[in-house]
Order: sequence, then C-alpha cells, then structure tokens
Amino acid sequence: MSDEKVAVITAGGSGMGAASARRLAADGFKVAILSSSGKGEALAGELGGIGVTGSNQSNDDLKRLVDAAMQRWGRIDALVNSAGHGPRGPLLEISDEDWHRGIEVYFLNVVRAVRLVAPIMVGQKAGAIVNISTAWAFEPSAMFPTSAVARAGLAAYTKIFAEQYAAENVRMNNVLPGWIDSLPATEERRQSVPMQRYGSSEEIAATVAFLASPGAGYITGQNIRVDGGLTRSV
Repeated sequence: MSDEKVAVITAGGSGMGAASARRLAADGFKVAILSSSGKGEALAGELGGIGVTGSNQSNDDLKRLVDAAMQRWGRIDALVNSAGHGPRGPLLEISDEDWHRGIEVYFLNVVRAVRLVAPIMVGQKAGAIVNISTAWAFEPSAMFPTSAVARAGLAAYTKIFAEQYAAENVRMNNVLPGWIDSLPATEERRQSVPMQRYGSSEEIAATVAFLASPGAGYITGQNIRVDGGLTRSV
C-alpha cells in the first residue's frame, strides 16, 4: 500500500469538482477523476492522476474509477462527490420521471460512490468524504426544487453515515455553496448576497480541501455553508 494520499473526485471535469481536484492535487493528493465529458480524464492527466470517462449514475463506471485508484495506489483517503444539473420547473409540473432524475443526480450519485469507497476507508481506519451540496438544502428555493428536495435527503443520509462510521475514523460532511462563479451571473442574484459578490469555485475547493485534511479530523456529519451569508439559519 502506498503512503501517498489519494483522492477520488466524481463529476470532476469542470466547475467546483475540477477546482477541488486541482486544490487537492496542490495539497499533495494523488487524484482519480470521473467525468462524463472527458474533461476529467484530461485534467487527471495534467495532474498526474487517473481519469475515467463515465457517469456517477453508473455503478460500473464508479467501480472502474475506484478499482483503478486501488490498483495504482492501494488506498483512498478522500472522496469528493460533485454533481451535474438536474431537472427544474414549476413545482406542480415536475413529472415523476424528473423527480426520479433529480434523486439520481443529487442523492444517489453520493450513495453509489460511498457504497464502494466507505468499506475501503473502514479497512484503513481513516477517510474523509465530502459532498458538494447546495445552500438551498435547508432554505429551499423554487428555482431548484429537485436539488433542494434531494439534498435535504442527502443531509439526513450524511448524519446517519456519521453516526455509524465516526468510530471507524471515517468522516462525511457536506459543503453548501451559494451563488458560485461556475453558474450564470445576474445582478439580482449578486445583490441578494450580503457579501455582494459571487463566490469562486476555488473558495469551494478550499473548503473541500480543509474538510479532507487532518485539520478537520473532529468534524463529521456537518453541513458547511459557503454562500457569502446568503443563508444564515441556525
């Protein structure tokens, strides 16, 4: 088994997932990246890691990524679950199919990867899982109905996971981004943020990297808002 730190990043070809991969690589992690576009494979090559072109909605594609990381490095220290974009629309017009699609994109993407990686981390007696969620998981917006509903479920899943695996030194936390520069910018949205600006993908990546680090070793089961003060509930 290698002594190198290893991070697996899903949906890591662009945006916050790619920024997280770059930051973790800069922090000394070897990276294995999954993306559906091929950009993750290219980024992994740039960072000296492993890339797989595939979907986080496919157990087979996720297994290919995890198996490749284990074959090359023999361990996984961090798992970062990012996601694409699910269905949107007026609440009562969202079909059953689109609700299911939202759960696939925003919740089961985590469940599938965790099912593969958590047993490895339990065997190591160490590991950190970080899920990139949304600021609207607890203060939902009609703009993002399937995201808000599915990620409220993700928050519950994270708390259950933390309770069951904290004693194994395997942690799970969620990062809750607000308006980030990987999204289309509008003045109305900018004005809604107390800091009066969009956040950057690099700021999200810095939070992800902290939660994956030994400095966050006593943090698990939490939802960390990174939104410029947009949501401020207890």
